[in-house]
Order: sequence, then structure tokens, then C-alpha cells
Amino acid sequence: MRILSIHNAYKIRGGEDVSAAAEQNLLRSYGHEVDVYEESNDQIDQIPSAQLAMRTLWSRQSYKIVTEKLRARPYDIVHVQNFFPLISPSIYYAAKAEKVPVVQTLRNYRLLCPNALFFREGKVCEDCLGKAIPYSGIVHSCYREDAIASAAVTAMISSHRFLKTWSNAVDCYITLTQFAQQKMIEGGLPANKVVVKPNFVDPEPQLGTGTGGYAIYVGRLSVEKGIDTLLAAWEKLETPIPLKIVGDGPLSGLVVEAAQQQPHIEWLGRRPMSEVHSLMGEALFSVFPSKWYETFGRVAIEAFATGTPVMAARIGAIAELVKPGYTGWHFEPGDADSLAAQIDTALNYPEKLSQMRRNARAEFEAHYTGKQNYRQLIDIYNRVLKGEVHTAQFTNLASSQTSL
Repeated sequence: MRILSIHNAYKIRGGEDVSAAAEQNLLRSYGHEVDVYEESNDQIDQIPSAQLAMRTLWSRQSYKIVTEKLRARPYDIVHVQNFFPLISPSIYYAAKAEKVPVVQTLRNYRLLCPNALFFREGKVCEDCLGKAIPYSGIVHSCYREDAIASAAVTAMISSHRFLKTWSNAVDCYITLTQFAQQKMIEGGLPANKVVVKPNFVDPEPQLGTGTGGYAIYVGRLSVEKGIDTLLAAWEKLETPIPLKIVGDGPLSGLVVEAAQQQPHIEWLGRRPMSEVHSLMGEALFSVFPSKWYETFGRVAIEAFATGTPVMAARIGAIAELVKPGYTGWHFEPGDADSLAAQIDTALNYPEKLSQMRRNARAEFEAHYTGKQNYRQLIDIYNRVLKGEVHTAQFTNLASSQTSL
């Protein structure tokens, strides 16, 4: 197949960027031709606000670029990873005009929520879920704490809802978990077009030994990721163990302060992926303290791949991925006491930790390898090309998640 992959990259490379690139490389490794049209948010600061707002709603530039690409050579599928904010939904219409099917992977909740997280003022917020006009996003300046920018995003969401873009211009949506699938359908996306295909890790990280004697957090240092919960929990542990924190973000100052005050906390900043996987593999467990509705949890399956169990907040997709007592533990989101109690309990049962390491790796091999993911993705493409996209027909793709 020949696929045009479209992605709007973030300023700080994160899980969405990694997953988009991984999917492109996976397809190439199986002999498919993958061309990429990508814009980067590094440009945003040079674009006047009014122009950026119009481009978010409808980018004539992106429409033209995609049209030219589709006319220059034949493509079987246009696969959109992320269009916000520079590329815009105009690309759907460019593809439709050239009669090329569109698949959209939903790695956040941007089509339903102005800040894409369903998270406001430190807690889950569903005020805009299912609303024709998500006006609460403007009232609370949910996008970048800027009312004008929030109004622009809200205009994009509501205008394309009115135009039925979300219903008619996309042939198939891919969500990463059943939790995210249900939220998207609840928010108004057509149920017969929303399917489930998880992320994957390829190439596979080396299996670790778990003998490092520390816990690890990997991810963005931000409030929705639960960094405050993590740091607070380390002050409450009965048996303090070292904590390595890998990543960067707006709460890096809070992490630096905690590392200065607590000898058991070490901030490593950003690290190459190979080093991150090595650190994961030697950790006793990975902590995933997120407070928002994660659409997946790539860090969790990376931990599974290295044989490391995950201590996860009982919320959103991450609670679906981690099986308590089998591949990890659950604790109450935003509750430092709950997290600390689970850590203390886990440390009291080292033999259970050893078994969980084997379970975690087995879970990865059963559900999250590149080989399995390739088969699922190609199945989706083939069904889209045949016009056979119906949620019921994709039950097999979500079956690995159903029992979680």
C-alpha cells in the first residue's frame, strides 16, 4: 500500500509524536510506501494570533499541500495522526475531493474538548462532553489559559461539528483503548466508525532484571500527569526507596525542589529512549500517577516490555491497561496516601514483584508487539478500503483489552 501519513508535531516531543513515527516506520518495515506531511508547533510563535486562529479552523495551505500530494501520485489511504493546530481539518476535505479514504488516530480528546484532556483546575472536567458548542472552554480559558485562543479552538470544534466533518469526512477513527472509544462515542462521534487498536513498542526493549532497588517515573512533568501526587506520596512512605524521575515540563521546578529536600528523589531530566528503557528494566516498578483520562499510556507498555510492573492511578485508559495484582497495582488518582500505601504493600511482597515481572512481559508479548499491531492496522486499512468499517467487526482488535 501507499499511505500518506499526516502529523502536526508538538514543540516538546512526546508520546503522540513517538507513536506516530513508530507507526510510519512499522509500515515501512513491512514493505509499504509511507510519505509524511508534517508541520511543527515550533512555527507557532512566528504566526500572528488572528492568522493562527483562521489556520486552526481551515488551513488553505494544508489543503493545497495535501491536494498536490494526492494528485502527484496515487495513495490508498490518508492516515491522520494529529492535525492541530496548524494543519486543520481541511485536509479531510482535500482527501475526499481526491477520493482517498481517511483514517484518523485519536491520541487525545481534541475533537470534544478545547484543551484535549477533559481536565481543568487539577481535576477531571466533562463540561464540554457532547456539547454542540463547548463554551465552557472559553469561559474557563481552557486552552493555554488564553480566552482568545480557547475561543479559536472552540470555534474549530463546533463549526466542524455543525458541518458534520467529524461524522462524514473521516472513514474510520482509531482509538487506543475501549475507555477512549466510549468517550469519543459519548461525545458524538459515529459509533460505527470508531475502532480500537492499541499502541505498540517496536523494536522491543531488552528485558531487565528489576534489581536496581528503585522506582521510576517517566513522562511529562505536569499537573495532569500527577507529579504533585507522586512527590507527596514519597514523603509518606513507611519504607522510603529511591525514585528516579525522567522527563521535563512545566512542573520541573517542583521536582527540582523535591529532589533537593528529599535524598531519595533524583531528577534525571530528558534521556535517550535506549537509556530510559534500560532504567525501566532495572526498576522495581514504574509509577503512572496520571489524574486525567489518558487515551492510552505508552510508558506503561514500555515498562511491560522490560518486565517492569506498573503502579497506576485507577482512572481512564491506564486503569484498563494495568491488571491489579497481575501486571501492577491501582491506587486512587490524586491520592498520595493511597499511592504510598500501595507502594509499602508492594515492597512487603518481593516474591509477588518477581511474578509480576514475568506477567508484565507476557502481557506485552500477548498484546503490544509490532507484529501484532501491524496485522491490526492493515486489517483496518483493508476494511476501510472495502467500506466495511463497523465497530462490531473490530471486536477482535479490542478483545485483548476487554478483560482488563
